[in-house]
Amino acid sequence: MNLLIGLLAGLFGGITGGGGGIVSIPLMVAFLKLDQHAAHGISLVALVFTGLVGAITYAIHGTLDVTASILMALTAVAAARAGAHFAHSLPEWKLKRSFGGYLILVAGLMLSKPFLPALHTPAAVRIAVLLLTGALAGFTSGMMGVGGGAIMIPAMVLLAGFDQHYAQGSSLLVMVPTGMTGAYTHWKLGNMRTEVLPGLIGGILIGTFLGGTVAHFLSDAALRFIFAALLIVTGVRYLKTRRPALREAASR
Repeated sequence: MNLLIGLLAGLFGGITGGGGGIVSIPLMVAFLKLDQHAAHGISLVALVFTGLVGAITYAIHGTLDVTASILMALTAVAAARAGAHFAHSLPEWKLKRSFGGYLILVAGLMLSKPFLPALHTPAAVRIAVLLLTGALAGFTSGMMGVGGGAIMIPAMVLLAGFDQHYAQGSSLLVMVPTGMTGAYTHWKLGNMRTEVLPGLIGGILIGTFLGGTVAHFLSDAALRFIFAALLIVTGVRYLKTRRPALREAASR
């Protein structure tokens, strides 16, 4: 099961440029019976491998902007630690609802892209956008256990004028140092189950390479639609998370 979860997460991450956390986290909670905090910590470890293999695959196809990745990584790494600590302080039901709302918001942004005017962003503004995007994506990554691609990719496409393929490839590279930082922080906080990792990582290595290759046969619009559709389905599920009864909550 670990291998299958990793394979599915890797395929999704490679195709969409995300870390695969929005696939792996629900599956780990549902089938491996992990609590939400542990699933987020493990997802960040897997994220390092998704980002590495995905970035290499996109680089092979010539759709990786290393400079943009470095700029975002500069602020993302610092923010990931803060995000992990914030997640650790939240009750599990709040973490799940936050995750769902975040996914729905991003899906709406991606679907609205064809209706927005094209932006011609000056170089200085583009640098500022990338730095701010990195900070927000890093915090979100540490908090939600995801790669931050759902923040980085829309910002790069909508605000900085990047092509969808370049945005996805560049976001994957940022996930390597961000995932390391977030995973280490979750490990120190006790949100880690190392026995799950070998099978999960094996599936991710295979799935990410295949997903990244498939992505380059799809159009810009098709990638955006796939990205948004999966975000909406997962987000709705998490928004339905029930708040525990007062007695149950008090016992936790």
